[in-house]
Amino acid sequence: MTIETDGDVALGIPATARRPVDGPVDGPVDGPVVLTARGRVRGLWRGEPGERVASAAFLGIPFAQPPVGDLRFAAPVPVEPWDDVRDAVEFGATAQRGDPGVTLIPEPSVPGDSTLNVNVFTPVPGATESPLPVLVWIHGGGYFAGSPASPWYDGRAFNRDGVVTVTLSYRLGFDGFGHIAGAPSNRGVRDWLAALEWVQENIGAFGGDPSRVTIAGQSAGGGAVLTLLGMPAAQHLFHSVWSLSGAIANVSAERARTLSAKLAHLAGVEPTRGGFASVPEATLHELQEKAATPESSDPLASIHLLLDDGLSWGPMIDGDLITERTISSIASGVGAGKPLVLGSTDDEFTMVTDSAKGRLRFVPMGFALAKLGVPRARRRAYLRDNAAQRRKGTAAVLGRYVTDVVFRSTVVQVADARGAAATWTYRFAWPSPTRTWALHCLDVPFWFDCLDATSVDVIAGDAPPRRLADAIHGAAVGLIRDGEPGWPTWSHARGTTRVFGGEASLPDVSSDGYASVRSLT
Repeated sequence: MTIETDGDVALGIPATARRPVDGPVDGPVDGPVVLTARGRVRGLWRGEPGERVASAAFLGIPFAQPPVGDLRFAAPVPVEPWDDVRDAVEFGATAQRGDPGVTLIPEPSVPGDSTLNVNVFTPVPGATESPLPVLVWIHGGGYFAGSPASPWYDGRAFNRDGVVTVTLSYRLGFDGFGHIAGAPSNRGVRDWLAALEWVQENIGAFGGDPSRVTIAGQSAGGGAVLTLLGMPAAQHLFHSVWSLSGAIANVSAERARTLSAKLAHLAGVEPTRGGFASVPEATLHELQEKAATPESSDPLASIHLLLDDGLSWGPMIDGDLITERTISSIASGVGAGKPLVLGSTDDEFTMVTDSAKGRLRFVPMGFALAKLGVPRARRRAYLRDNAAQRRKGTAAVLGRYVTDVVFRSTVVQVADARGAAATWTYRFAWPSPTRTWALHCLDVPFWFDCLDATSVDVIAGDAPPRRLADAIHGAAVGLIRDGEPGWPTWSHARGTTRVFGGEASLPDVSSDGYASVRSLT
C-alpha cells in the first residue's frame, strides 16, 4: 500500500513503511513488532484523525539489567535475552524518585527497578530501506533529577520530519556520579555509553541509521552531550551534537571524595561500596541533598558554591573515562570532526534572583557582585558590557551574571576551543509572557515543536509563537538530517550567533551575539 504524497518522499519515509490512519490508534493489540538483538518488542501506533502517516512508540526497552542488588553501583550489565514478544507500550522505571521541581518541565517519576531503559519513537518501524537519521535525547535535571518520560520529549514532531528519536534513562545523583571506593566511577556516564551502544546495535531495526546519530540534551543533558563530545571513548557512537543550555560538571576527584565522605558520615557508614550498599536507596537520595548543601546561613551561600565549585553531582574527572576538563579535551581536537550547535537562553537564572527584586532594589550593582566574590576589575568590565541589563535593576544583573558564568560563557569557551571545527552558536531571546524572562527550559517545547503539550502554557503562555517553534525546530532537523542548522558558523567568523525570538528591530543573525560575556571568557 502506498500513499501519494511528495512530503513523505522528501522526508525519506519508504512507501512500504507508511501506514494510513483513519483515527486515533493506540494499544498493543495490533502494535508493530521489532526484533532487537535481545528479543522482540511490541510498540504502539499513534496518530490523529486525518493523518496519513502514523508514528510508533516503543517505550521502556531495557538496555541494561536493573542496577539493584549485586549490580547496585556497578557498571551497566547487558540485559539477558528474552524469548516471547515483550510489550513496550508504557514508560519504564525512572531513576528519579519523585520530581523535586528543579525544572519547569513536567518530568514524571515511574517506580520500579529496571531504570536503565530507552524509548524509541519512529515513523518507520522495521523498515530496512533508506534508513532515517536518529536523534538521541539526554534529559537534564542537574544530574540528580529529571525523567525521559516527559511529554515534552516525545519524538512525534521529529518523526513527522523524518527523524527517528530515542530518549534514554540513566542513574542520577550519588548513584550515578558519586565517588565510591571499590566501585566503577562515573556510572551515569557509563549508562549513556551503554545506551548509545544499544542504539548502534539496534536502531536499524526501528528504521534508523546508526551512522547518522545526533546526540542532544538540555541543561545537565546539554552538559552530558558536551562531555561525550570531549570523550575519546565515545566518538564512534554519534555523528553530531546539539547542546541546549549545557551545564558541564567536571567535578574534581578531590571534591567528589569530599562529598562522598560527607554523605557517608551523614549515613553513618564507611565511604565504601559495602558501606553505601547497606543504606536504603531512599535514605541516600534524602542525604545526598543535605551533603551538597552549604552549612552557611548566608542566603547567597548556594550561589557562591555554584559559581566557585560548580555542580555537586555530575561527571567526574576520574583519570579513566574522563581524563581532563571537557573544554580542554575539546581544545585538543577531540570531537573536531563532528558538527556542533550550542547555545543558551538569555536569562537562565534570572527568575530566581527576580524573586528578591524588592530587597535588592536599593542595593548597588557593584556591591551585589562584590558579595558574590567578583573582583573589582571584572565587576567594572561586566557592568560596562551589560548596560542594557543594568537598566532592569540589580536583581536582573545578578541573575544574568549567574546565567553567564554557568551557561553563556560556556557557549563561548566551547566555541572558541573548537577552532576551525564546524560550530554554530545561538541565543534563545524570546521572553516568557508568564515568567518575564527568556528563562531556563523555555526553549525546550519550541525545540521539540510540542507547543500543545501539557504545561507548556505555564511557561510559554496561551499563544506561544508558532513561527519561533518552526525556526528552532527546523534548525534542529537541519543539523540532524543535513548536517547544518542554517546560519553561518562561529568558526568562520567569531561571534556569529543566531538569535531566536529577539526584538523585531534586531537581526536574526548577530555578528557578536555573546559580547556581553566577553569579560568572563
